[in-house]
Amino acid sequence: MARDPYQELGVTRSASADEIRKAFRKLAKQYHPDTNPGNKDAEERFKRVSGAFDILGDPDKKRKFDAGEIDADGRETARGFGGFGGGGARGPWGDPPPGGFGSRRGYQSESFEGADLGDILGEMFGGARQGRGGGQGGGFGGFSQRGADVRAKLEIDVEEAIRGGKKRIAFSDGRTLDVTIPKGAQDGQTLRLKGQGQAGRSGPGDAFIELTIASHPIYRREGEVLVMDVPVTVYDAVLGGKVEAPTPDGNVTLTVPKGSNTGTRLRLRGRGLTNARGERGDLFARLVVTLPDAPDAELEALAETWRQKRPYAPRRRN
Repeated sequence: MARDPYQELGVTRSASADEIRKAFRKLAKQYHPDTNPGNKDAEERFKRVSGAFDILGDPDKKRKFDAGEIDADGRETARGFGGFGGGGARGPWGDPPPGGFGSRRGYQSESFEGADLGDILGEMFGGARQGRGGGQGGGFGGFSQRGADVRAKLEIDVEEAIRGGKKRIAFSDGRTLDVTIPKGAQDGQTLRLKGQGQAGRSGPGDAFIELTIASHPIYRREGEVLVMDVPVTVYDAVLGGKVEAPTPDGNVTLTVPKGSNTGTRLRLRGRGLTNARGERGDLFARLVVTLPDAPDAELEALAETWRQKRPYAPRRRN
């Protein structure tokens, strides 16, 4: 007879469904045959852990076990003098008998917060799903193969990362897919597209799309902060003035303070990228004092006068 399923999963009888699920995931990952190839002890422990979850992961079976109506193998317990069945009932890892109160549907749990045991294993190991009955499908213990997951990188620009949108990606097998980029996407964020991987006997795998934010001709990224250079004229730098500047959300008018130098930064709050907390960073406009393209005799004369009568040593700026 199997051990008490609560002991097998290391949880108390008052454990919640979420606690039971987490305990199973941890142990299944530790003892899964793919993680321990050729290890018979790990294989046996994995069977027991999965059998325990088959009981506790199914609300109806859990209720019956707690009420003493079934044992740790899922078989009905004896009731009075006619309750003993012929000892042919098998546990969750044997072939189910053809009929009688001891028969089972195999060792796949069909209901546990909307996901069966196979779904959990598929999420954890990218393919192995429990089969029905005794040994249907390939692999260990009746595992049938789920389609392989596929991975790809998708380059997006700053504006797409901020506003979101759709972008088409092509896979190596020739398929194309329209990917929905979420608003506030981050560099390195991975999108999971269920059922968009390779086909398999137990259903397709998933597609994992890693987003990368491309270099931008105007904005430089410093985390969620953006920095851009904004050219200003000599007279606006000396006297102050107004200048139009781009932002990912559209053009804005900046006020250039009187006496500005190259390197002066103006902050535009909330115009940068989105961080992990969902907050927009800032955009900094770095002023660059720019001379006219064509030589200007009047400006040259003024500069000569300043050099002779009002010399000064400029401060070093980053």
